[in-house]
Amino acid sequence: MTTLSLHNYQVKLDNNFITPEFSFTVYKGEHVLIAGRNRAGKSLLMTALAGRGKALAGTRNTTISVAEVSVAVQQALILEEKQKDSADLLDIVPEPTLVHELLSQTNPNFIQHSAYEALSTSLNVEHLLNTAFLSLSTGETRKVLLLLAWVSNADVILIDEPFEGLDKEARARFNTFLSQQTQSTLVITANTVRDVPKVACKLVLVDALQIVSSSDASMAPEALVTRLSSWFSLSTAAPTLPPSTETSKIFPKDEPLIALRDGCVKYDDNTVFKELDFMVYPGQHWQISGPNGSGKTCLLTMITGDNPHCYTNDLTLFGIKRGTGESIWDIKQHIGIMSNALHMQYRVNCSAHHVVTSGFYDSIGLYTTPTNAENAIADAWLDVIGFSDNKHTPFNNFSFGEQRLLLIVRAMVKHPAVLILDEPCNGLDDINRTNVLALIKLLAGSTHTTLLYVTHIADEAIEGIDNLLDMRDYQG
Repeated sequence: MTTLSLHNYQVKLDNNFITPEFSFTVYKGEHVLIAGRNRAGKSLLMTALAGRGKALAGTRNTTISVAEVSVAVQQALILEEKQKDSADLLDIVPEPTLVHELLSQTNPNFIQHSAYEALSTSLNVEHLLNTAFLSLSTGETRKVLLLLAWVSNADVILIDEPFEGLDKEARARFNTFLSQQTQSTLVITANTVRDVPKVACKLVLVDALQIVSSSDASMAPEALVTRLSSWFSLSTAAPTLPPSTETSKIFPKDEPLIALRDGCVKYDDNTVFKELDFMVYPGQHWQISGPNGSGKTCLLTMITGDNPHCYTNDLTLFGIKRGTGESIWDIKQHIGIMSNALHMQYRVNCSAHHVVTSGFYDSIGLYTTPTNAENAIADAWLDVIGFSDNKHTPFNNFSFGEQRLLLIVRAMVKHPAVLILDEPCNGLDDINRTNVLALIKLLAGSTHTTLLYVTHIADEAIEGIDNLLDMRDYQG
């Protein structure tokens, strides 16, 4: 039985990008894995299947319900929640939406839903029900989106990169859940073999915005891994590290860049972490680990000044004690950052070149005329990631993975004293991921930049990052 079909279907997205025409059919009970590299067209096909955007040509036929789990959905929920602040104009105090309220809006009886117990247990989300959605970590947000999809009773669930943002244990448990659930037909995207679920799927390969091949029948997970291992295993040249402007301040080796003493963060009765002493000296690279919700991102946003708890703690950055009248720019000028939160916030549709150059000024968008030297260095970084021919392309016209690459080199462009990389490889295919890890390794071996690095993937460990901060040791 046909559940969802596209015939020469074409849509115009909010950023005015027009998708190619897609013809594609999903059959009930036949799961689909859509695989391809960054900018192959996977997310565009998912957009068409979801019915988002303005239809320009062709037909989309479906008589069933469809749910979507993607960065676009996550961004829309976050934006909707932030827009509540406009209620201040009406003298109304905005109330943050709690997780259980989101679930109730989707299904008033979500707790009785057949998939709720299994999925909430596998993702470990029950303790989040009374938490404000906006206060969740990236991984926790993804878990809530997955739960929303299942309790919606959707016949087809579209999952763009199903395991991104999930910690190791959640990945394994969710993969097991996928292999056991029978409620919904799944359409899943993959740009690496790690994204292959433990589910027999029909394989669709996408390249250059076209469906280039499709298996006639479902393939076992092992066969999918074998097929995709060869599909993704393309050679890539080792990158080189572009120069810096040589204007950044050099800090004494015997003085900490970051000094947090007896750090503690609480929200009402929830203690995120406590009794944390964290000293980071120049050239002393750190990997920060811990499950979703353990406080990794909370700690990093305190360091960047994006979390008010930087003022409630004994925190000194670059010799400046927070809360002593310093400007946030006194801090940020020494920091480069790439995080999921920054990616969500970077909604200015400037060119690829301006995105990278904005890293010199710690701005979202470019509002200052860069120097000739800064322009040349930005061009060198664009060449490293293969974007020289697309330097004038608007940011929103790139795929999620390509946007990710641009924001990574934006963080690196000024060779900052401290480079914060919070799960930087999310959304990258194997080739781009290999290049980024090589660049991080080069930075770790440099003499100027100190790294704070977060990843949930074991094979993304970087040689030269020898210090480990495990946030599980500081839980309340």
